[in-house]
Amino acid sequence: MWFGLVSALACALCYGVATPMQAAAARSTADDRAGIDPGLLVRLLGQWRYLLGLGLDGLGFLTQLAALRSLPLFVVQAVMSASIAVTAVLAVRWFGMRMSSVEWSAVGVLCAGLGLLGLSAQGEGAGHASFGFHLGLLIAAVACVLAGIAVGRLPTGPRTALLGLVAGLGFGVVGLAGRVIPSLSPAVLVRDPAVYAVIVAGIVGALFYATAMQRGGVVAATAMMVLGETVLPALIGVLVLGDRARAGFAPVAVLGFVIAVSAAVLLARFGEVPKPLQDKESVGVSSD
Repeated sequence: MWFGLVSALACALCYGVATPMQAAAARSTADDRAGIDPGLLVRLLGQWRYLLGLGLDGLGFLTQLAALRSLPLFVVQAVMSASIAVTAVLAVRWFGMRMSSVEWSAVGVLCAGLGLLGLSAQGEGAGHASFGFHLGLLIAAVACVLAGIAVGRLPTGPRTALLGLVAGLGFGVVGLAGRVIPSLSPAVLVRDPAVYAVIVAGIVGALFYATAMQRGGVVAATAMMVLGETVLPALIGVLVLGDRARAGFAPVAVLGFVIAVSAAVLLARFGEVPKPLQDKESVGVSSD
């Protein structure tokens, strides 16, 4: 179980470092099309910051899978929301952004929420679900594609927040799929619809979140993304996959989950890169 917690924290660290790099790349990329532009990912792949962030995302996904081998989904997804706290601290260092006392308190509260989750967690092996559930994940991934395309045609105000939500739901599908994939054997993977759900949902999640970051309103997009990737997958894990807290610790688990996710949403503005610093060639050295 402790290996799972360490893996989940490593996942949050990877995602937290990747976010400001990808945000900087997205905000400095030309925006020459309305709606959803699949070419955005192609243009982003030409930027070293985005490629490095993508590599960290890949490492984060592997540590997420490792965590899901031994922890309930609601614990892993909530710990992953701590990535926004990592991003916040890096934004202070790299971009000279300032954190208010409330936001520093949110970091502390988030850590407290994760501590409660750690206390309440019990070891949980990889989930076993029916083939229909695996197929349903692939259908859900395709539904995210269609929803994102539809949202991309909305006016700017609601579009950004809803794109963040759809991206979060896509990442939630990735988490659910990682929870139920029974084996990493190639012979099993090629026949499992959940594997293709990971591919589809991961790509569209990255595209929709990059689009939201590129076109502004990243605070709303990041907050909705955190909610989308944590709340619904956690409920499905409990109601469908049989995830449970330690005996007698269910209220502690609920409290820890709510505290951690709420604190992460409060820190959502740190998904945004300040305009004057978007075109810097390096995000690894502070200009202060």
